[in-house]
Amino acid sequence: MLKFFRGIWEWIKSLFWKEEMELTLVGLQNSGKTTFVNVIASGHFNEDMIPTVGFNMRKVTKGNVTIKLWDIGGQPRFRSMWERYCRGVSCIVYMVDAADHDKMDASKSELQSLLEKPQLAGIPVLVLGNKKDLPNSLNEKDLIERMDLSAVKDREICCYSISCKEKDNLDITLQWLIQHAKKSSR
Repeated sequence: MLKFFRGIWEWIKSLFWKEEMELTLVGLQNSGKTTFVNVIASGHFNEDMIPTVGFNMRKVTKGNVTIKLWDIGGQPRFRSMWERYCRGVSCIVYMVDAADHDKMDASKSELQSLLEKPQLAGIPVLVLGNKKDLPNSLNEKDLIERMDLSAVKDREICCYSISCKEKDNLDITLQWLIQHAKKSSR
């Protein structure tokens, strides 16, 4: 019975109160960060993307959740900015080009370096292995192994294999993010 009333209360809240979350999207250049933002915002994939210089901020509303996305450039000169934009967010989304095996060690190193920052302690991390539509891309299990994600013990960490181009697994990615918006607003 309590579950029933809690469900009704959540439904009423969703009619009148919007939930908000802020997240930062980081990862090496050409991993698909800006494409991810554009696809979840508009539903359209664009093959011709130009690299993000510095950062972009965009708000995306899904249902009663408004997500403020910081899309930070992945070139080496911008990586020192990542920590600053990750402070105080609901979640850090780390994008990996799952088909670029040559950059996997650099990507792992950058993620580990970011997670060692004391100001970011406890912030949940969602690792997205993008470009699963390409041949030889790593699946979730292989990505977890290559990125050594099972060694992360001081925070919640989740990993999905996605394709922005094919819009594959973007629904479960958004569900995970929306769940965390609800957790952070409590």
